[in-house]
Amino acid sequence: MIVQGSGDLLDADVDALVNAVNCVGVMGKGLALQFKQRFPGYFAAYAAACAAGEVRLGQVHVVSLDRCFISFPTKGHFRSRSKLSDVASGLDDLVRVIDSLGLRSVAVPPLGAGLGGLSWADVEPLIAAKLGPLDATVLVYRPENAVRLGL
Repeated sequence: MIVQGSGDLLDADVDALVNAVNCVGVMGKGLALQFKQRFPGYFAAYAAACAAGEVRLGQVHVVSLDRCFISFPTKGHFRSRSKLSDVASGLDDLVRVIDSLGLRSVAVPPLGAGLGGLSWADVEPLIAAKLGPLDATVLVYRPENAVRLGL
């Protein structure tokens, strides 16, 4: 079930937080930087996984610490633009992980529609189509510019 998230995604009362990331281990801007600053243990695990080649487009990477974090690669390099096809394949893997871990709730950012450069008008229906049928509650957070514009 899709529910529109509100407030700070990092404070969401959910089983897992999803973070849109690149595959090179950099969390230098946007929501990813907030994850890095707030959850340094998660960042260290993510950076190590990137260095080991474990973070790849189309595959989410799970880090379980005091809570569950799901790194969702939306682009290979932080300077690259996100591709809708990578978001789509990543969503398929996210569905698999949510089911396999038995997660009851997750918070999902606007995957690739922030600094990744994708249009929220393209990303939102894709998220709804892939994650909507799940039994889990999926809090979907819109990009800040969509909130300001009332989209």
